[in-house]
Amino acid sequence: MDGSKKQPRPSLQNVADEVGTTKMTISRYLKDPSLVSKELGTKIASALDKVGYIPNKAPGILSKKQSYSIGVLVPSLTNQVFSEVIREIEVVLERHGYQPMLAHYGYSELKEEDRITTLLSYNVDGLILSESQHTEKVRKMIRVAGIPVVEIMDSVSKPIHQAIGYDNAQASQAMTEKMIQKGYRNIIYLAARMDVRTQLKIAGYELAMCNAGLTPKVHATEAASSFSLGGQLLKDAQLQYDTIDGIICTNDDLAIGALFECQRQGINVPSELAIAGFHNHNFAKEVVPRIATVDTPREDIGRIAAEQLIDRLNGKRMNKRVFNLDFSIVEGQTI
Repeated sequence: MDGSKKQPRPSLQNVADEVGTTKMTISRYLKDPSLVSKELGTKIASALDKVGYIPNKAPGILSKKQSYSIGVLVPSLTNQVFSEVIREIEVVLERHGYQPMLAHYGYSELKEEDRITTLLSYNVDGLILSESQHTEKVRKMIRVAGIPVVEIMDSVSKPIHQAIGYDNAQASQAMTEKMIQKGYRNIIYLAARMDVRTQLKIAGYELAMCNAGLTPKVHATEAASSFSLGGQLLKDAQLQYDTIDGIICTNDDLAIGALFECQRQGINVPSELAIAGFHNHNFAKEVVPRIATVDTPREDIGRIAAEQLIDRLNGKRMNKRVFNLDFSIVEGQTI
C-alpha cells in the first residue's frame, strides 16, 4: 500500500472495546488522565498505542474527505537548507490548491512523533518528512492514517513509501577524495548535531580516507551548527591534533566559521589549511575566498516531493520509490 487513500481511523469505541470500558471513560481519560484510576489509565494508554488511535481536532472534516492540507516536517525553520526546500514545496502545493502545515521538531524523534500526532489529528492529506528514522508509534500512526508519505534529503535509507534526496555518504566521500587528490593528507572532519545525515557524511569521509591509506579523525559535537561553532571546533581540533592541513565540515556554516577563525589567526587558506563545506548556500558564494562545498539539489527535492505527493492524491500509482538526485563538487577557492 502506498498510502494514496485515507483509511478509516480507529474510534473511541475501538479503544473502549480493547480496554473493556465505555467511550465516555476513554474520552474522560483523553481530556485529563487523572480523572481515571492509575491502573485503568495504564490500560487505556496501552490500548491507544495498540490500535493506533489518532485524536480528531477537526471534527468538521470527515476522515474520508480531503482537508487540502499537507503536513511538512523539518528539523529547523531557520536552517537555509530547509527554507529552500519549503519554498519549492509551497509553490507546487499552492498551484494545486493545497496548503502546507509546517512543523519543526529540533532533530528529536520524540518531538517528531508529537508533531506528527498533531498534524494527523487535523486530518492532513499527506506528509512530507525530513527524516528517514522514526519511532514505531509514528510508523503505526502512518499505517493507520493511510495517507501518502514522502521522506526527503536521503536516498539511501529504506523509505516508508517514497524517498527523494541524494546520497550523503557518497557526496562526502567525493569531496574528501577531491581534497586527497589535491595533496591534503591530514584532513579532519568537523561535525555538529550528529543527526543521521551527518553520520552518513562522516561514513563517506572515513571511507575515502581509509581507501587512501589515511587516518580519519572526527571532531564532533551535538550542538547546533553556527559560524561561531565552526571557529570553536577548529580551535579545539588544533589543540587535539598536531598537524592539520585540511578540514571538511558537515555544512557551510561551520566551514565559514572556520574560515573566519583562520583569518583571525593569520592562517592562509588554502596554502596552510584547506576548508570544505556542504550544501553550497548563497552566503558560501559571497565570502572571500569562496568556500569549496558540495552543491546539493534542495529546490529539486522540494519540488519533486510535492509533485509526487499530489500525483498520488490524484490517484496516480507510485511508479518510483526512490529518487536519487545528483550532487556536484564546487571547488571554490579554499581547497
